[in-house]
Amino acid sequence: MSLDVPPALLEQAERGEVDEAAFVDCVRTSLPYAWDMISSLAVRLKVDGGDFADNQTPPPDEQARGQLLRALASDAIRGALERHFGVRLAFQNCHRVAVFQPDPSADDRLARFTSVRGQLLNQSPELRDC
Repeated sequence: MSLDVPPALLEQAERGEVDEAAFVDCVRTSLPYAWDMISSLAVRLKVDGGDFADNQTPPPDEQARGQLLRALASDAIRGALERHFGVRLAFQNCHRVAVFQPDPSADDRLARFTSVRGQLLNQSPELRDC
């Protein structure tokens, strides 16, 4: 299961519209490793400036790796995280998460990061089974 959905949030979804803040909180509590990773990168981007901030440290275990995969593979979760943190997210392999400025100034760097070339250059034997 991707998220531990509280009954009240599930009832809200069954009735219609869902409060995005409640959904974001559900993501925060369900996927704490992914949340902390993206949160810390967003802070680093704001403090350090530049086009992007990224993580290159593999997750400590398969549970953490799974959280990153679930957070970034879901369009709904990914979009909510981007809106909440005010960033654009990119993902390579099983752990390299990057946050980019939401404005056009980062477009070229984001395109390089998400390119086929960027993906190939980010490969290593250690990451084949991730």
